Amino acid sequence: MATHEIIIAGFGGQGVMAIGKTLAEAGMQENKFVSWLPSYGPEMRGGTANCHVVVSDTPVVSPIIINPTELIVMNKPSLIKFEPMVVSGGVVFINSSIVEVTCDRKDVICHLVPCNDLAAELGNAKVSNMVMLGAYIEETQLLKLETIHEMLRLMFTGKKASLVDLNIKALDCGAEIVRQAHRKGCDI
Repeated sequence: MATHEIIIAGFGGQGVMAIGKTLAEAGMQENKFVSWLPSYGPEMRGGTANCHVVVSDTPVVSPIIINPTELIVMNKPSLIKFEPMVVSGGVVFINSSIVEVTCDRKDVICHLVPCNDLAAELGNAKVSNMVMLGAYIEETQLLKLETIHEMLRLMFTGKKASLVDLNIKALDCGAEIVRQAHRKGCDI
């Protein structure tokens, strides 16, 4: 594995920080070097939110990402803002349920994941972020899906423990969408 520099962005309340924190925690669990740097807009819910996550086999030099190798966007403003920064040959994951456009660039790989639609099928729109995380993990093979399952069990405790199974279902749903696409010989 090389160094993965990931920007995850969306509106506040879409769970972008949870995706980033889960990646960082799982990376540490797998003995990777990681950093997680959250950034919030002026409003928490409904405002802009993004985080920078680095997962690497070598020490992380800086938590600030200028040109991400991967971009995960949950809304259109995030795609517009961060797509130009992705390195040539990088990968962009788009929540196609609410972002009606795709990548403008031809030098990046673009994956469309209907996160909100799949989360609604599971019965809870709030797990769209875990659908995206599952698709990201399955496509990149950056970490083991089982490690992410374990991180969710460790992160959701107390009153939130009842959310573990639903979040794992959403994660697995995102991963399965990628597997199905690959079986059909196409991209997501």
